[in-house]
Amino acid sequence: MNILIMGCGRLGARIAMLLDEQGHSITVIDTNASAFRRLPEGFRGRVTVGNGMDGTALEKAGIQSMDAFFAVTQGDNRNYFASQLAREVYGVKRVLCRIYDPVREGIFRDLGLETFSPTSLGAGIMVDMLLKGAVPSKGS
Repeated sequence: MNILIMGCGRLGARIAMLLDEQGHSITVIDTNASAFRRLPEGFRGRVTVGNGMDGTALEKAGIQSMDAFFAVTQGDNRNYFASQLAREVYGVKRVLCRIYDPVREGIFRDLGLETFSPTSLGAGIMVDMLLKGAVPSKGS
């Protein structure tokens, strides 16, 4: 599968590594060239410096031939905008968008994006850890 990842922070680099290890064709775009240091030695994908909200930069990264697009920068609005661009303008079939704000996550999902909120998931996991690991009180 041809996959474009916007954002080479910890999450973007990890996604790139996992998919590269599985033999997918990966391109990572980031506005900061030094972010690519997070990619592992031996990474076989492509890297390109550019803004994923800019059509010219996306085209340089090969958006026209992508099967999937990940938007995993630190900015919810940036991720949303780039995801809509990838889906609506370039016709990318799978668009996955990280959203920190749980309220925005629901709105963006209602607009047809596949969203992931580490805030929502993390909160659920931590509550489960607390409740499932509860120690019975002395009086019970």
